[in-house]
Amino acid sequence: MNIKSLTFLIALLNQLLISYGQTSITIPVEFVETIPPKVSSPEWFKLNYSNNEFGVKNVNGKLEIKKVKENHEYDLKLPNGTLTAIDHGEFGGTLTFFPIDSTKKSVLIKEGNINFIFYFKDKIYFIEGLAHGESSVGALFSLDTAEQIFKYQKILDFEDAPEAFAIFEGKFLVVTHANFYIVKDFQKELIFKDTFWDSLYPNSIATFDNANIFVGMRGGIVKIDLTAKSFRFYKNAK
Repeated sequence: MNIKSLTFLIALLNQLLISYGQTSITIPVEFVETIPPKVSSPEWFKLNYSNNEFGVKNVNGKLEIKKVKENHEYDLKLPNGTLTAIDHGEFGGTLTFFPIDSTKKSVLIKEGNINFIFYFKDKIYFIEGLAHGESSVGALFSLDTAEQIFKYQKILDFEDAPEAFAIFEGKFLVVTHANFYIVKDFQKELIFKDTFWDSLYPNSIATFDNANIFVGMRGGIVKIDLTAKSFRFYKNAK
């Protein structure tokens, strides 16, 4: 075998090793890869004013993309009732416990814009955030529901308002108004900062593997590759 052939085989082997374990995801033809527009450019304003909000899901290993509407309420079932998180943007929100026993009163736990509430390793957490005017803030909290005392504690702050959230391989993926964070062992890492999706309102995350993480938003979807720490924008062409 000559040097040229050996070099080719080594390059091919490296590519196979890189691709090994990654999933091939089909993106619908109506979503066309496009250079991400600069914030406040004419192309960006077209997306910002679009009436099309696209949500993403992993459905049996396939990428599902559907038009969605804003969700302002999230529920988490407990054995004795329901935790209801409400986010009304600039008009505020609440986290409230509603007991199954109708003779008992509901309990207002916290006022604020509660975006997500979820179980993680048998404990309850919630995420709060608000982007309004020049302000964009958010935070992650733990919630202790023992004996319905409902004590919460702030774990960490975000420098931007969380808008989409998913748990992937024991880590939290948080897409904020303009940034992207990974939270591992309750330590956050800023992966992307001041992105083009500022004010394009990310709404959902679909995870497949480290090279195939999709985010739904206004006007299109984004494919994130955590291995390369890069992303691609697919604009809705219809």
